[in-house]
Amino acid sequence: MNAFTIHTGVVAPMARADIDTDQIVPKQFLKRIERSGYGRYLFHDWRYDEAGRPRPEFPLNRPEYADASILVAGRNFGCGSSREHAAWALADHGFRVVIASSFADIFRENADQNGILTVELPEAVIAGILTAAGDRAPYRLMVDLDACRIADQNGFTVDFTVEPFRRTSLMEGLDRIARTLRHEDAIAAYESQRG
Repeated sequence: MNAFTIHTGVVAPMARADIDTDQIVPKQFLKRIERSGYGRYLFHDWRYDEAGRPRPEFPLNRPEYADASILVAGRNFGCGSSREHAAWALADHGFRVVIASSFADIFRENADQNGILTVELPEAVIAGILTAAGDRAPYRLMVDLDACRIADQNGFTVDFTVEPFRRTSLMEGLDRIARTLRHEDAIAAYESQRG
C-alpha cells in the first residue's frame, strides 16, 4: 500500500448521508477475487442507467470531477455490510481520501487497510466543502496527515484527528499484515522453539 503523508486533489461532492457499501459497489459485482478492476463498478447504480449509459448529473460522470481523488459525503459513510470491496472500488477509482461527518467502523478499518484516509469533520464544515466543490469546481484540497490539517488555496484550513495507530500505519504505508511481517524473524524464532 502506498504511504500517505500529503495529498492534494480534486474534490468530488456526494451530498448524501448513509451511503452504504451496497451503493458503493453493488453485490452483483462481488464475484471477483482480485482487488483491482472494481473502480468501474463504483456507485454503479447511481452512475449508470438501466441500459448502462452514464447519468450526466452524477458527480463522477461530470468532467470537472473526472480526476477527483478526494470524496466528500454526508454522515454515516460506508454503513451496511462489511465488504472490503467498497474500499477496493474507491481506491481503484483513484480516491485517496474520504471526508464525512461520520463513518461506519468496519468501513473505516477496510479503508485504512487499503491506503484510504478517512477524515471526520463537523457537518457545518462538510457543508462548506460541498458548496465550494460545487461552486468552484474543480475545487482542490490539500490533506496533510502529518500535520492533521486540510487546506485550500483560498485560506480555508481545518484540523482533524486520527488515532495514532491508524495515522502511523497510513504514513508508513503498512496494512496489518505488513506490520506483522516486520517481526517475521522473531515470529520464526518463536515458532522454531515450539518445535
